[in-house]
Amino acid sequence: MKFLSFKHKGETSYGVKVKREEAAWDLKQVFANFGEGDFHPKTLLEGLQQNQTLDFQEQVRKAVVAAENSGNGDAYKVKFEDIEFLPPVTPTNNVIAFGRNYKAHAEELKHEVDRLYVFTKAASSLTGDESTIPNHQDITDALDYEGELGVVIGKSGEKIPKGLALDYVYGYTIINDITDRNAQKAHDQAFLSKSLTGGCPMGPYIVTKDELPTPENVNIVTKVNNEIRQDGNTSQMILKIDELIEEISKYVALHPGDIIATGTPAGVGAGMNPPKFLQPGDEVKVTIDNIGTLTNFIAKD
Repeated sequence: MKFLSFKHKGETSYGVKVKREEAAWDLKQVFANFGEGDFHPKTLLEGLQQNQTLDFQEQVRKAVVAAENSGNGDAYKVKFEDIEFLPPVTPTNNVIAFGRNYKAHAEELKHEVDRLYVFTKAASSLTGDESTIPNHQDITDALDYEGELGVVIGKSGEKIPKGLALDYVYGYTIINDITDRNAQKAHDQAFLSKSLTGGCPMGPYIVTKDELPTPENVNIVTKVNNEIRQDGNTSQMILKIDELIEEISKYVALHPGDIIATGTPAGVGAGMNPPKFLQPGDEVKVTIDNIGTLTNFIAKD
């Protein structure tokens, strides 16, 4: 399944993509009318949180089938052209991100790769597919992109052993780790340089893990104005997904809806000679196999 969150006619909702259609089932409405018992999650995060006691995907399947068989199925669908995409889920924690997890990317920025580098991005930096990001030229002339695979946690846990780590994954998404390179160099910590407004585009979907069985062998391609800048594969990650979850959960309790950004391949603007940073009016696309394409725009003014 491909889950998304969106705004439609002024109302915020969430849904699951309709097969072979550029549309989504409005699950807020579907569950209100066809949910079993008291199961009526109003957000995707609520659905993921309740997944620990009920099989969320199975509840979605049953409710959608009931809506289809109601004779009024189209009333519960929204076309993509009529919605504003939002971040698929807003976690209760900051987005947890790993830097220097691709050797070639670390080398292009002349960073060491012999130790773990972890930072967070404020949840307030999240934005959705097709959104316009402020150009932030009042504070920086070095705005950069980083296309990444995002891991979505499906159940709570801490001190999770590597052998069980993938059981805690609900699905995967696309993240663009927008970064102010000037602030990144100037500060001892990456939090501010990575948490600009609009600095964490995510989406357009969360793809459940059954639909992406080989997340550590998918291509990541980032284009700026249709020019390929990054062309990598998740097989190049130094620490794999189970190792990332094991390491994080030694220190931080993970909860449904939490997001882990797994690092970016080589090809960022700061690594070019001369550097090629994002400019007002630019279009940035990050594509990952079997998930889709995350598109964002840099504000012209």
